[in-house]
Amino acid sequence: MTYEEASQKKKADRNRGIIMKIIEHFVTNEQGIHARPAMLLVHAAKKYSSDITLWKGDKGVDLKDMFQVMRLSVNQNTAVRFEINGADEEEAAKEITELITDL
Repeated sequence: MTYEEASQKKKADRNRGIIMKIIEHFVTNEQGIHARPAMLLVHAAKKYSSDITLWKGDKGVDLKDMFQVMRLSVNQNTAVRFEINGADEEEAAKEITELITDL
């Protein structure tokens, strides 16, 4: 999904009264989001029914897909954004915030 497609979806969701959680984070880990942190994030995301997208710049990937997360190649000193949309978004946002703070 491109940034433009996601923006259009977000506008449509807002028009229908759907609000999502957004978490912005600056990756300080020396190795970025490498295999271990990616695995922890994917494992956490899979617990929830909400759609969870990880954004790096204008590229977004499904946080429930390890291959996509690794392919995003998030390095140190990179700004990322998590968009969480669904019935359990509050719980998902809380867990993801705790995980990325500890990375």
